[in-house]
Amino acid sequence: MPGKTIVITSGKGGVGKTTTVANLGTALAMRGLSVVMIDADIGLRNLDVVMGLENRIVYNVVDVIEGRCRLEQAMIRDRKINSLYLIPAAQTRDKDSVMPEAMKRLCDQLAENFDYVLIDCPAGIEQGFRNAIAGAQKALIVTTPEVSAIRDADRVIGLLEANMLKDIHLIINRVNQKMIKRGDMMSTEDICSLLSIPLIGIIPESEEVVISTNRGVPLVHDRKSQVAAAFKRIAGRLEGENIPIPLDNHEGSLLSKVKKIFGAG
Repeated sequence: MPGKTIVITSGKGGVGKTTTVANLGTALAMRGLSVVMIDADIGLRNLDVVMGLENRIVYNVVDVIEGRCRLEQAMIRDRKINSLYLIPAAQTRDKDSVMPEAMKRLCDQLAENFDYVLIDCPAGIEQGFRNAIAGAQKALIVTTPEVSAIRDADRVIGLLEANMLKDIHLIINRVNQKMIKRGDMMSTEDICSLLSIPLIGIIPESEEVVISTNRGVPLVHDRKSQVAAAFKRIAGRLEGENIPIPLDNHEGSLLSKVKKIFGAG
């Protein structure tokens, strides 16, 4: 049976898509699954840096698609887990270098040999977005509890559904429970209500993420980290495990304002 092909997207930049791909891919591989991550952000690659693999790049995804190397030559094995691979983006090309049909063929080929194909979608909704979603069977929307991020996530959900990608789940990143209790941040229940897609995970806000990114080692390797535990729970849910998601129900003062922006109030 072919593996699962999942695009991680958001619309807005800076919400933690690449960090999510790196940690989720690593968490799945730590479970003994074979995982390949594709950096689809042509011209602005970052997944290699987050994984600590930037010095091992020889070929990239455009080289594969244009036939300058074999697929196996572009795949970089992770330093710690043998079943985890990265296909980096090209830094010196633009997003028009790849067409959706070519990305779909690549994803289909990879899905024959891997349990999971994770696609790191670039910010925005232009050509790079269309490329990244072309080969996906499932989408994970990453948002933060900010009005602009939630609005962009809502638009991306509409675009995914218009492209017949219906299996969509939500990851809420950088959640600060103290701010929610004060009414300074929207609650996870509020966000789920606005976006109306199933929630698959909540990632707490933590400076550990910045430190791990700078070190080039995904945080899921840290057994004591709450963020690592959150990513591991998402990996378990993707595998079909019934792991409850604790929701907060603090009705923040921000909700009424946000509903007006969304036309829901």
